[in-house]
Amino acid sequence: MDELPKAHSERAQHNGLVGIGAVLIFDGKGGMMRYEPSGAPPVIPPQGFKLIVGNSKGPEFKLWLRGELGEFNSGLITAPSSRARCTVMDDRALIMLRVVRPGAAPHDIGRQFLTVWIERSRVIIASELNILDFLGLNKWEQIAHAPVSPADLIARLALRATDRLEPLIEMLGDRLDEVEETLITHRSERAQDNLEHLRRNLINFRRLVWPQRDALTTLEIEDLSFFSDRDRLRLRDAAMRTARIGDELQALSERAVLVHEEIIDDRAEQMNRTMLLLAAVTVVFSPLTLITGLLGMNVPGIPLADFGGTFWIVTGVLVLLAMGIFWWMRKIRLF
Repeated sequence: MDELPKAHSERAQHNGLVGIGAVLIFDGKGGMMRYEPSGAPPVIPPQGFKLIVGNSKGPEFKLWLRGELGEFNSGLITAPSSRARCTVMDDRALIMLRVVRPGAAPHDIGRQFLTVWIERSRVIIASELNILDFLGLNKWEQIAHAPVSPADLIARLALRATDRLEPLIEMLGDRLDEVEETLITHRSERAQDNLEHLRRNLINFRRLVWPQRDALTTLEIEDLSFFSDRDRLRLRDAAMRTARIGDELQALSERAVLVHEEIIDDRAEQMNRTMLLLAAVTVVFSPLTLITGLLGMNVPGIPLADFGGTFWIVTGVLVLLAMGIFWWMRKIRLF
């Protein structure tokens, strides 16, 4: 195992300040204070806990994690992953959440990972996110409404992640409404293209939401000794809100399937109209073709072959016959 740089003091190493973005002390009653490296070693209240935030790709932070948690556990925290998950080891837990990038559009979800190590009286967060801004640290300091336990902190992280998802879900719903409106105006080709992009986005969102709900549910039901009933209730609320987002995505997916069926029905109806028109043209011109074919035979005995006005007579008969067939088809409502 690599050794920590000697330039850092033992106190800084002990309190997790090597390559760390911030260290916060929570008193368990809604209060919070920042720990400054130049200050005295932090004293954690009996009901409080310490939060250590670091950059998941920072070399100094990785080095500190190896010295603090060991090679295996530090590798779990910093290893890249594509899905949210929760792993419980003895009386500690590791949970990974996925957060959308601020200002992301539904077709360009910049996913950012948030890995949280939870144990009694200490939480370690490894992420490239600005966690302090993500959690609204300034608001906590002003109104003394900070998390009261590690589980409460996890629940708030999950709720913040859900807050970023909700505007995107609403945007997807608006786009589905636009696709339906486009379909009403019989522009099915444009609607089909938009619907394909929309369904692809819905699939990506479901891949993001459902594993996150399962991770929160797993953390809630695990038998961690420092979780209280209130903690489990908070985690359940976060899991239920994430599940609600998943239900909205499922509802949008079902609507998208119905719209897709409408597009297919619209195209089938257009094809039926086209085939009916072709059939009508065939019915009208088939007798005319038969008559002109008979009169065009190069054999003796064709009626009125030597009469000068025969062409106009035959043309008039054909026109009258076509009009009669057309009238008959309209009468029986073929089109």
